Amino acid sequence: MDCGAHKLYHVHGLDSRQYLDQFYSENGKIIFGEDTLIFPIKNLKETFSLGHIKGDILIDLSKGSLIHHLYSACEFFKHLIVLKIQDRCILELKRWVDTRTGAFDWCHAAQLHVDLEGNSEQLEDKEKKVRSALQHVVKCNLNKENITEPIDLPPADCIVTAVLLDAISKDQDDYVRYFRKFSKLLKPGGHLILFGVIDATYYTVGGHKFHYFRYDVAFARKVLVGEGFTIDFCEVKKRSNVSDLSDYKGIIFIVAHKEK
Repeated sequence: MDCGAHKLYHVHGLDSRQYLDQFYSENGKIIFGEDTLIFPIKNLKETFSLGHIKGDILIDLSKGSLIHHLYSACEFFKHLIVLKIQDRCILELKRWVDTRTGAFDWCHAAQLHVDLEGNSEQLEDKEKKVRSALQHVVKCNLNKENITEPIDLPPADCIVTAVLLDAISKDQDDYVRYFRKFSKLLKPGGHLILFGVIDATYYTVGGHKFHYFRYDVAFARKVLVGEGFTIDFCEVKKRSNVSDLSDYKGIIFIVAHKEK
């Protein structure tokens, strides 16, 4: 499908709050909760609980103003550095970090985490830990070779990227090019955690259709291996419900490490 028929996330921007409301609001009130909340949170909890992915710095490169996937990470990394393309997403995220009035309520995501960990009484502590670790939100420029220029970030022990490559890549070459830029931020031997949507062409926010790059599991695996990564784990979940808000067929979760 010609991506020119749909808006591009990094070019046209989107309403970050409306995106959260439609795809990530309280479980049970949205059609995609099992795919966008439960599946990622469950996999991240299981991945980090193994204990071998940890360190000082985790860099997050994700679409919109997502933070639900960082609740598990805050237990294993001292610093969470979030990179965002759009000012609007930065403002939305900082509103939550600073507990300002009108911030998006992520309590349902935190509750899922603590329930899985068997510590349901630790809900407030979980939110405090994420806010304490998440003190660096940096704007990035995808057109730069060093996307955080003029800032030189220290190499990360882990990178998490959720649905961003899918939204900014127009074709296979774009996906590889952006992935290469992202992976330069990771130290040799570091880990990559990737979430993506499979066989998707669009998603809708506020009545506007936005482009998704369509690819399959084989392509994602090929890119990672081709860029010097060893895949440690890969799981694909079929789409739970049907909605014209997006046409994705499944969710992919990959854990890999960068060869030294």
